Amino acid sequence: MRAATLFVPPRLSNRFAPVWRRNLLVWRKLAIASVLGNIADPLLYMLALGYGLGSMIGDVGGMKYIAFIGTGMVCQSAMFTASFEGMYSAFSRMHVQRTWEGIINAPIALDDVVLAEWVWCASKAVLSTLAILAVIMVLGYGHTWLALWILPLGFLVGLVFGAFGLVMNALAPGYDFFTYFFTLILTPMLLFSGVYFPARPDARVACLGREPAAAQACDRPRTPADDGTSAWQHRIARRRAARVCRSSPTTSRWC
Repeated sequence: MRAATLFVPPRLSNRFAPVWRRNLLVWRKLAIASVLGNIADPLLYMLALGYGLGSMIGDVGGMKYIAFIGTGMVCQSAMFTASFEGMYSAFSRMHVQRTWEGIINAPIALDDVVLAEWVWCASKAVLSTLAILAVIMVLGYGHTWLALWILPLGFLVGLVFGAFGLVMNALAPGYDFFTYFFTLILTPMLLFSGVYFPARPDARVACLGREPAAAQACDRPRTPADDGTSAWQHRIARRRAARVCRSSPTTSRWC
């Protein structure tokens, strides 16, 4: 009997809308602090790495590094905002404040409450995405209105990671349990998903912007015995590397 009840599909209705609206009204009271908290971390990373590290490495993927990292920060913000809302905020409403208990005393099913929380996670992700996108446009890197298509993408990202957050919320005995998800899943995804560097980095980018000694180490003469390739392939590769080095304003004075 218990196994049969576990696999019963959820009974959803439009009664989730008032619960979603309740979360919106509560959020409006703390909107400024909430928005600043959601965008401060990705914004600082974007500005510090974009202008600081970007001045050293030049262009990445055919664009300025701050533009490259800005596109990743948009999705990163949606991912972390939805995850945080589905875990910490929903856990507070469910266990600490017991808001869910008060809601289901009304003629609203638990399925509708969970659906409202899920959609609210995605809505918060859209708000965070919009804030980061506005900053990128103010900096002059939003060159087309097609960039607004990132908003529905942010909603989908919010649905995905909001669902993960709610699953962790259902399993968590306390707030400390969420550290596993952030440390073992979200952080590796952020670091190795192509936000800070191309997922398939060009080997030539590794030498751009380095000191002369490091650049010489990158461009040291190689012999066919190094990797088993023929001599004429090495000559072609060295000529291409020399052309890239001379064409870059960052490294042309070192070539």
